[in-house]
Amino acid sequence: MSSPSTNTGPNYGTEPFEGNGARENLPTSAPAGRSNFRTSVIHLDRPGDPSVFGEQVRRDAAELISRYPVGQSRSALLPLLHLVQSEQGYVSPDGIAFCADVLDITKAQVAAVATFYTMYKRKPTGDYLVSVCTNTLCGVLGGDEIFAALKDELGVGNNETTADGTITLEHAECLAACDYAPVVTVNYEFFDNQTVESASGIVGQLRNGERPLPTRGAPLCTFKQIERQIAGIFDEGTLAPDSLSSGVPTEAGVKLAIERGHTAPSYSLDGSPEPGRTEPATAEPKKRAPRKAAKGATAKSTPADQPTSQHDAPLTTSASDDANDAKPAGEEAQ
Repeated sequence: MSSPSTNTGPNYGTEPFEGNGARENLPTSAPAGRSNFRTSVIHLDRPGDPSVFGEQVRRDAAELISRYPVGQSRSALLPLLHLVQSEQGYVSPDGIAFCADVLDITKAQVAAVATFYTMYKRKPTGDYLVSVCTNTLCGVLGGDEIFAALKDELGVGNNETTADGTITLEHAECLAACDYAPVVTVNYEFFDNQTVESASGIVGQLRNGERPLPTRGAPLCTFKQIERQIAGIFDEGTLAPDSLSSGVPTEAGVKLAIERGHTAPSYSLDGSPEPGRTEPATAEPKKRAPRKAAKGATAKSTPADQPTSQHDAPLTTSASDDANDAKPAGEEAQ
């Protein structure tokens, strides 16, 4: 009997387990036989040393923590992880220990967050993080070919960095720019409508020490610099200038709506006219048909005085609407 196929599509660098490295037999820090085994790349074998971060980083951390209410300092963990990443280029054991130290939480709690989000890198990242969108639309329009070509050109796999430390290549599940597909980002700045040739040109410029201008957004800075900005520390010397992040494809729908006089529907809770309307809003919204009672129960004839869709917001509920005391679905017969 033949073995089932293990081909799940394009090779993004997640090679199968090798040899006898079954997952349950591997320690936390083991590479697991493949380069993109995400739960194994933060090495927790050593405790980490928070003292490697200087006084300036501690002052920055204190500033970030002060932005949250007293007693909720652990909410600052996400920006703090970006802060330590801006210092070391990834979330190291030292960074985990530092975050745990300043927030007075355990390293396990920090690691649980750091290993959940792909934006926190688990090994050193190059000066430029090149992300190729390979989600559905970008993938079928050329994203898969672009990623494969850049892998060959750079001689690296997914989440791997060139030997000179310049470029880290990764494939992204979505870069939220379907209207410009296929897209590539460099340190999260967009390069739209890419081809294999144009993406190769961008990478070539980066390797030559140049900084190509993104299609939209701010001029490029290094990965560590952009991480500092994402953390919320805005240094005037390295702060990316304000720039447009939208373009003609993004605004096409708005333009058509204006030309055709289309507006989005809205509801008024108090019955007052909506802004811009010349006629008062209808005091009595369209009523829904009464809900059928459960079998064997007495039917109620109190339809909810609500718009047609119960999922449209803002709406009152049975808990806040004295005129409609309907119970949640399934509880009428109780």
